[in-house]
This record gives sequence, structure tokens and C-alpha cells, in this order.
Amino acid sequence: MKVIIPAAGTGTRLFPHTHTKPKPMVYIAGKPIIGHILDRMIELEPEEVILIVGYRKEQLISYVDEHYNDIFNIRYIDQNERQGLGHSIYLSREAVGDSDIMIALGDMIFKAGYLDFYKQHKNNGHCSGSIGVREVDEPEKYGIVELEAESSCIKHLEEKPLRPASNLGIAGVYFIQDTPKLFDVLDWMLDNNIRTRGEYQLTDALQEMIKRGSRLKTFTVSSWYDCGHAGSLLETNRVLLDEKENSNGTYDIVDSVIIHPVAIGNNVRVVNSVVGPYASIASDTIIKNSIISNSVIGSRTHISKVNLQSSIIGDDTNLVGKHNSLNIGDSSSIEF
Repeated sequence: MKVIIPAAGTGTRLFPHTHTKPKPMVYIAGKPIIGHILDRMIELEPEEVILIVGYRKEQLISYVDEHYNDIFNIRYIDQNERQGLGHSIYLSREAVGDSDIMIALGDMIFKAGYLDFYKQHKNNGHCSGSIGVREVDEPEKYGIVELEAESSCIKHLEEKPLRPASNLGIAGVYFIQDTPKLFDVLDWMLDNNIRTRGEYQLTDALQEMIKRGSRLKTFTVSSWYDCGHAGSLLETNRVLLDEKENSNGTYDIVDSVIIHPVAIGNNVRVVNSVVGPYASIASDTIIKNSIISNSVIGSRTHISKVNLQSSIIGDDTNLVGKHNSLNIGDSSSIEF
């Protein structure tokens, strides 16, 4: 089985951090998002990992080659014109051939490993493929699955419907066994310009497979971690730090307190400060006279004289606060 990871998008919901890096390279809980995804894929032992790259691809390729080239057989495919998820999968057709595939989105981190999902897919028995689903609160914001009443097969799929037929949201991981039919459908969609909201949607391709007689089933994804915008990124950082063992890098602590869980990279220097809980500090960063909690701090950043909570600071940033002097009388109330 081969794995396809679409990772070419610009990640506009994470601006300004994705002005200078692709979304899968946004740092969280000790490593970029793509690192967490690939870590959870190791047990699966795929034949090949195909990364669809585009926006600022050099950073992504450099990181993956450095950290995962000795673990996976990796291939990169350019998506120069980003025309939707269906289009990105279509670009992999020659690399895939007739192999089974797993599609895993490049901005979704799952609590379970992909091997667990694969076992659930295999337990579905004979089918053309399986789609991970989870009950969601706002189904109009997701691709939605409607099941047949008399079987476990999918009856209908629709991307962000105005009137959802169910609350089963597509979770962002797919197994396809009948890959020739999938690529035939995608080829037909591109030839006939079949788009939804201006893009070639994978959900539409899977629905067309069903119309042509394919049997698609589902498996349950118990939880996923959304890395799509700043608020959810910080929540995901907290959850991942709670789950991970303390495996921080080599760093220098001077007259400071570290409150776990934290993730601290190599060559970080912390002086006269309190770091944590739930702080992720990337490599080569210096922190002085500061308090940092529930925050993500990028590489090569200098922070001094600030109290940071629920903050995301990018790479190569210089953040300096100002100490205040107060002379306060009785019965006073002051807020900063």
C-alpha cells in the first residue's frame, strides 16, 4: 500500500504564520505538524509515501528528507496549480499505478496511529475502500457521509452540504483499494470541469464511484486534532504535550523554572524565567526574564521581559517588553 499526503496548500487560516512556511511546517508540541503525522505512520510500514507539495515546498522537503528519509521511501509531486484535493490526488496517478492507497491530509493529527485505521478498514471486508468518519457538531462545515439503512455501506457523500443528511463528518483519512476506478473518475472530472466551489473535490469523486457501483464503507475515528487555525492549534499543542513523554532537546537553564509538560528544542537558553506548563519552544531560541505558558514559540527567537499566555510566536522574532515601576496607595485596584 502507498500513502498520499496532500500538503501543497497555503494555509490561509493560519496567517500570518503561513506567510513564510507551508502549513505542515507550523511548529507544535516539539516538531512541525508533518512530523507528528509521519511519526504516526511508521507502524503502518507503507510501500511508499507520496507527498503532494507546492507552496514553499523547499522547507517541507528539507525537513522530511532530514528526519524521515531513512524510515520511508519518499516521493514528492508538485501541485503547481492548487485546484482542490481531488486534483492533488489525481497528480499521483502514475506514481500509484494499481496499488492500494491511503490518503492522509497534511494538516490533521490523529490520536490513534494509522495502523489502527488500516486494521479497521481490513475488518470491513470486501469493498472498494473505507473512509474515516466521526460525529460532528456542525456538519455543514464538513464532507458528510450518509449510510444505507440496511447495510454498512455509504449511500451518499456531499462536501459541506447546506442541509446535511447526517452528522457523520469525513475525518480526513481514506483507504482506496479500487484505485483504477478512482483515477478514472478524477480524469473524467477534470475533462468535464466538474468542480464544487471552484475546486475538484475528492468527496465528489468518491460519490461518483458509488454512482458507478463501488461499495465504500466507513470506520470510526475517535478523535482528531485540528491544526487549521490559531485557537485549535494551541488546544492541539496542549493535548499532544499531555500525551508525549518528556523527550526534550539539549537546552541551558539558568535561575529558571520549567513546569511540565513542555517541549523544548536544542540550543534553547532560558534565563531567570518560568516556562510552562504547555509551552513549546523551538530550537535556538533565547528567553530571558519572562513567563511563558500555553504558547508555541518558533526557532531562533529572542524573548525578554514579557508574560506570554495563549500566544503563537513565529521564527526569527525579537520580542522585548518593558518593566514598569509602580507606587500604589491603599485600597487600589489596577489591571494591566
